[in-house]
Amino acid sequence: MIMDWLYVGLGLILLLLAGDSLVKGAVNLALRLGIPALIVSLTIVAFGTSAPELLISVQAIIDGVPRIALGNVVGSNTANILLVLGIPALLATMHTSECDTRVSYVQMLAASVLFVALCYLGPITWVDGLILLGALLAMLIHAALSAKRHREGVVVDESALEGVDPDMGWPRIALFLALGLVGLPLGANLLVDGSINIARDFGVSETVIGLTLIAIGTSLPELATTVMAALRRQADVALGNVIGSNMFNLLGIIGVAALVGPIPVEARFLSSDLWIMLAASLLLIPFVFMRVDIGRMVGVIFTMLYLGYMVVVLG
Repeated sequence: MIMDWLYVGLGLILLLLAGDSLVKGAVNLALRLGIPALIVSLTIVAFGTSAPELLISVQAIIDGVPRIALGNVVGSNTANILLVLGIPALLATMHTSECDTRVSYVQMLAASVLFVALCYLGPITWVDGLILLGALLAMLIHAALSAKRHREGVVVDESALEGVDPDMGWPRIALFLALGLVGLPLGANLLVDGSINIARDFGVSETVIGLTLIAIGTSLPELATTVMAALRRQADVALGNVIGSNMFNLLGIIGVAALVGPIPVEARFLSSDLWIMLAASLLLIPFVFMRVDIGRMVGVIFTMLYLGYMVVVLG
C-alpha cells in the first residue's frame, strides 16, 4: 500500500509539473508562430491547465475504470467552487463586484444542465461526446468574437500571459513541450493505477476515489492560480478561472473521454453528486449577478460545505 500512495503522490507531482511545462512551451511556440495572444489564452492555456484531468479521464477509460473519469470531473467541478474559491477567500476578500462574468457564468450553467441531461439519458457515448465538444466549440467561438469586439484597437500585452518569456529560444520551447507531453501521460498512469489499488485495499469504489482523491489533486492548479489572484486582488481572474475550468471539464474532458469509450453513470450520480455539483454552481449567483464580494465569511461557509460533502461521500 505504501507504494500505491507513492505512485499517487508522484503522479500528482508529475501532472502539476508537466501541465505547467506544456503551458509554457505551447504559449511561447504559438506566439513565435504569430498566433494572437487572445487565441492562445482561450485555447492553448485553457487546454494546458486542464490537461491533467483530461489525461486521467482518458487513462481511466483505457484501464477499464470509467467511473473514475466521471467522478473526477463531477468532483473537480464541486471542488472548484467550494474549495478553490473558499480557501482563497479565507486569505483575502475577492472583490467580484468589480468584474462582469455574467455571460460566461450563464454558459457554465447551460453546460452543467446539458451534462446532467445527457447523464440521465444513459451511458455517455461517443454521440454525447460530439454534442459536448460541439457546445464547447460554440462557446469558444462566442468568447473569441466577443473579446475581439471589446479589444478592437487595443494593443494586447502578450507579456501578461502566464508562461510567456520573450527570451525563450526554440530549444527551450521544444524541451518544455517534450517534458509536458511525456510527463502528463506518465503522471496520469501512475495516479490512476495507484488510486485503483488504494480503492481496492480500503474497499471503496473507484467512483469515490474519483470524487475525492483524484478530484482534489487535479484541482490543485486551479487552487494555486486562484490563491495568487485573490492575493493580487484580481477577482476577475479568480472567478473566471473557476468558471472556465468547470466549462472545459464538462464539455471538453468528458467530450474527448467519451470518444475513447462509453462512460456509465451510476445511480449515486443521478441521486446526489450531479445535483450537489449543480447546487454548488448556483451558489455563485449572488457574486455574479448581485455583485456581492466573496469575503472571509463566504470562504468559511464554502470550505465547511466542501468538508461536509467529503464526509458524506466517504461515509
